[in-house]
Amino acid sequence: MTANPATPRTLTAPARWLLQALAALCLLLGLVGVFVPVMPTVPFLIVAAWAASRSSPRLHQWLMEHPRFGRQLREWNEYGIVPRRAKWFTTVMMAMSSVSMLVVAPGAWVPYVLAGVAAMALVLWWLWRRPERKPGDAGGA
Repeated sequence: MTANPATPRTLTAPARWLLQALAALCLLLGLVGVFVPVMPTVPFLIVAAWAASRSSPRLHQWLMEHPRFGRQLREWNEYGIVPRRAKWFTTVMMAMSSVSMLVVAPGAWVPYVLAGVAAMALVLWWLWRRPERKPGDAGGA
């Protein structure tokens, strides 16, 4: 008998606890991101929603219906949407991080910093390929 991929598998108690702990940690980090400008919020909430969807239906529902972040989470979940403003913010923050790391890194660390910069460039490449609005939505970004 083959399991339906749309139906979540039953988790063992330790797996459920680990996912709940991940959801709580990411929710906490997302909350920090609300108040700390250089800390992202929505990516942590996306991970929290993913973990909660597999371990805590009540928390998942609360996140998806949240007045401030629910719409973004639902749009990511349904369409993989990343708003243009978020793309630009992420690009600027990663560029500033890259420059600051190159300025302060000791000479021996430069190859590792360059590897980190390359990883950030790959993330940005992926991010800018994400849709900015729902299919068929002619509205602005």
